[in-house]
Amino acid sequence: MTITEATSAPSQPALREGKLFIGGVWREASSGERRDVISPATGEVIGSVAVATSEDVDAAVEAARASFESGVWSRLSGRERARIIQKAHDLIRERTEELAQTESADAGKPITFARIVDVEHSALQYEYAASLGHHLDGSVRETPANTHAYVRREPIGVVAAVTPFNFPLILSSTKIAPALIAGNSIVHKPASDTPLSSLLIAQILQDAGVPDGVFNVVTGSGATVGDHLVGHPGVDKVAFTGSTEIGAHAAALAGETLKSFTAELGGNAANIVFADANLDQAIGAVIGAFVFNAGQFCMAGPRLLVERPIYDIVLGILSDAVPGVPFGDVTDPNTVIGPLASRNQLDKVAGLVDMAVAAGATVVTGGKKVELDGGFYYAPTVLSDVTNDNPAVQEEVFGPVLTVQPFDTEEEAIALANSTIYGLASGIQTTNLAKAHRVAARLDAGIVWVNGWALLDPSVPFGGVKKSGWGREYGPEALASYQRTKSIVLSLDEGADQ
Repeated sequence: MTITEATSAPSQPALREGKLFIGGVWREASSGERRDVISPATGEVIGSVAVATSEDVDAAVEAARASFESGVWSRLSGRERARIIQKAHDLIRERTEELAQTESADAGKPITFARIVDVEHSALQYEYAASLGHHLDGSVRETPANTHAYVRREPIGVVAAVTPFNFPLILSSTKIAPALIAGNSIVHKPASDTPLSSLLIAQILQDAGVPDGVFNVVTGSGATVGDHLVGHPGVDKVAFTGSTEIGAHAAALAGETLKSFTAELGGNAANIVFADANLDQAIGAVIGAFVFNAGQFCMAGPRLLVERPIYDIVLGILSDAVPGVPFGDVTDPNTVIGPLASRNQLDKVAGLVDMAVAAGATVVTGGKKVELDGGFYYAPTVLSDVTNDNPAVQEEVFGPVLTVQPFDTEEEAIALANSTIYGLASGIQTTNLAKAHRVAARLDAGIVWVNGWALLDPSVPFGGVKKSGWGREYGPEALASYQRTKSIVLSLDEGADQ
């Protein structure tokens, strides 16, 4: 199935052509170079996109800067911007099937999840951002001096939004929606492997009424496009999601010009199952936490910590249940686990599992590549007998792999959970709410889920601690990161108006 066969909306020519979107115009890269887009499910070419040069990045930043300085968007009221962002939300919902089919083909997502997770959560981000546009308030401060002081929240300027391959729609919307409602102009650089939905969003935002130049898309490599964009002196803020290693590199580039930088980086979350947990509920959370999106989820739960009295029971349940999770054809509405996003990612996951086994881990189930339709599939895998220094425990696997470790005490569970360099998410499965509150307070994580996993809402912030990044997405906290604060203090002394 090609993208053109899967979708048929009026904006399809722009998608089929795969051009850059700069200053409201679809254009080829200045070099004329293009890159094939590969389906993770079949390994086949499903389209191609322009490969931007540094000159193209310069043009996109210039277009964004011109639109920002003109005030065509930045000086609109929050309510005026909100009406346009709400229209974008409406268009996303109208084009759910087109977006879902594109995301499924491009990123290898099971079609049901593309519809009810990826498109749905993207739409909710724009809807929530529109609601914030009605409350872009500053504040008045009481001062002891004879002055009147007030604080304005203003757009920060030109934002570079750099997003990864695992959730192209969702992770772009978490940046684009709040950045736009705050009044900024944007240059978006999507992942090289999954660029297609970003082109659709560009068209949707233009159709909704976002002025030319306010939103721009440059497709291409991280080494050329990403680095030049992040380090560009015309960019005021970088919003980055990706691996910890690349995030550190991006932060260093951004630091050269002292621009604002927020980053949501790698994760390696622990899911703690206490002996008093509701096992039916807990097992559902455990399996969903590591197989969702084939484990390519920064907030996945690939480390399972089980209280020793139920350790063997949980292992037995997992060995029976995991092989039965629907796996394979992404066009089948019943499929839960699809392919990894690229052959490189498949090889990385397989290599890490091999390293884990060499270090003493036992494969309970899975542990191998799966030949299926030429796609990049890896069997959902459960590993036991892992020590805490095992590579699969300490490194971010980013695939459908679960390590299982026993613990004896609450203190030991907390220590194990906090024993990696990451701190994005954690989970607790227990019926003892006092214990849940007590343990949650001590976990090094930006978000903790109790008796569930990935319970996300646009109003609830998430983000990392330690090497999982800094800054927050979702909620009013995300909006604040796309604004700058200005204090204005007026003297009330007699004659101050002379």
